[in-house]
Amino acid sequence: MKIAFIGLGNMGGPMAANLMAAGHDVTGFDLTARPDGLRMADSAAAACAGADVAITMLPNGTILRQVAAEVIPALTAGAVLLDCSTVDVDSARAVAADAQAAGLGALDAPVSGGIGGAQGGTLTFMVGGDADAFARAKPLFDIMGQKAVHCGPSGNGQAAKICNNMILGVTMIATCEAFALADKLGLDRQAMFDVVSTSSGSSWSMNAYCPAPGVGPTSPADNDYRPGFAADLMLKDLRLSQQAAVGADADTPLGQVATDLYRRFVEDEDGAGRDFSAMLPRFAARGRA
Repeated sequence: MKIAFIGLGNMGGPMAANLMAAGHDVTGFDLTARPDGLRMADSAAAACAGADVAITMLPNGTILRQVAAEVIPALTAGAVLLDCSTVDVDSARAVAADAQAAGLGALDAPVSGGIGGAQGGTLTFMVGGDADAFARAKPLFDIMGQKAVHCGPSGNGQAAKICNNMILGVTMIATCEAFALADKLGLDRQAMFDVVSTSSGSSWSMNAYCPAPGVGPTSPADNDYRPGFAADLMLKDLRLSQQAAVGADADTPLGQVATDLYRRFVEDEDGAGRDFSAMLPRFAARGRA
């Protein structure tokens, strides 16, 4: 396929590289990033000239709307606009409506798997949009990731992503709290992991991404909490979850508490630029308030 890829940062750059390595004709655009070996256009609209699929990986819904307003008129009717950003549900649905009105297929397909998943082609895509557009994009999902789930109409990919990450934020906080409590009760961290990872308290946060250094599979905790998934990005996703909860009149008290804790960690403490599992040393250093 002829692919335009707009947004070539830590996630978009490796994703575009994997598509190009698989033999697709990829033209990129980014205001700052210039990945080696990728043909670059002078504008997002220029990158989309003649494209079968335009992929966007952008920071937020406001920027997505701005870029979409530029690229939708540049795409030929029948092309697919595939947005892999994590944004608010309203922005995803508004962009999809504009794309469909222009005769385009539209998919919102946020990802899970982080930078390592983007580099290794092992991302999971949560996809909203019509079934025909999903079928056309499926070969690209198979290159960039290991799984793509069609979650229903436009916006449902974003809904799945923010619900998933609200669970992740809450369970990581609970895991870090439990390790900090175990420390103060004199329970060895390895023993704690051995029990919980095979018991009813097990979770992805414990079993696959353990926040305790030297315990369980290798994780950012073993690299001084350099981010695999930054606390700043967790805060962004939690804020999106609470924005959606307000709009849907949904009661999400643990989601709100997790949002408040990550906000304090990132904006008032030392969490900015650290992995979201660095909540463990934060709790370990604190007493009961």
